[in-house]
Amino acid sequence: MLRVGLTGGIAVGKSFVSSVLRELGAHVYDADQIARDVVVPGTEGLADIVATFGEDILLPDGTLDRAKLGAIVVKNKDLLGKLNAIVHPRVHAAQDRLLKEAEAADPDGIAVVDAALLIESGGWKRFEKIVVVWCRPELQLERLMKRNGFDREEAERRIALQLPSDEKRKYADFEIDTSDGFEATRTLTETVFRQLQAVRPKSTAP
Repeated sequence: MLRVGLTGGIAVGKSFVSSVLRELGAHVYDADQIARDVVVPGTEGLADIVATFGEDILLPDGTLDRAKLGAIVVKNKDLLGKLNAIVHPRVHAAQDRLLKEAEAADPDGIAVVDAALLIESGGWKRFEKIVVVWCRPELQLERLMKRNGFDREEAERRIALQLPSDEKRKYADFEIDTSDGFEATRTLTETVFRQLQAVRPKSTAP
């Protein structure tokens, strides 16, 4: 099985690319969903977050108030680092379990982990190929403002929390530029998928 890391900045169209890859037959896993799973009530992940940030970041039902926690760490890179140190190792371990299950079921398949912070977390080293999704910077800003209702200042602050696309692209084996819309992006994604199929290892099992 070929293990592929898919990454890109916020609001560049990564989710659409993931959906196309899934349609084409890839096993696609969303790191954001995995990150939610590792901090549900009763997990060590949530207990460590509460120990670090206090019980005020819990909702009345005991679940994590992600919006409140996000508002805290977005303004403080030290606290963001502490949060990442709690969450990232657990996310990586969960990803490894899922990838092993996928490989057992489909040894000749392609598994893709969609992770916005793949480069920043160092997680890119765990994959055989890296696909970076990007678009023109001004378009990224416009998309984020429209999607999340942010003003320009807030959108710029959120984008600044991640590596710039130009830096992420240095790690890419394949790139997908989403600047020209859905259909052009779909075509590029199909091309990259065929290229991934061409380089995936083949199982020697009978």
